[in-house]
Amino acid sequence: MSDVRVDKWLWAARFFKSRTLAATACAGGKVDVNGDAVKASKTVRPGDLVQITLPRGRRIIRIAELTERRGSGTDAQRLYEDLTPPPPPRESRPATPAYRPPGTG
Repeated sequence: MSDVRVDKWLWAARFFKSRTLAATACAGGKVDVNGDAVKASKTVRPGDLVQITLPRGRRIIRIAELTERRGSGTDAQRLYEDLTPPPPPRESRPATPAYRPPGTG
């Protein structure tokens, strides 16, 4: 297999729960392949860089293997290399104010 439709691959790699959701994301401009917005019928190959905007953030992945069949989660993780940068560290919470007895401040 030399190429596969992007909506089938996104569904098989478990980025979307259904192929319809993957196609809708492509139509809505949420999927870019090699820097270009794509339709669901666009074919992808190993080595392509895919950027996906999901509700929980933007993911950047490189395609490692192709498949049209959906497998287990561990099988899906072998299909791509995750290049998403780690989230910035959370700011530390301010220290708890020092205790003062009532009426002293």
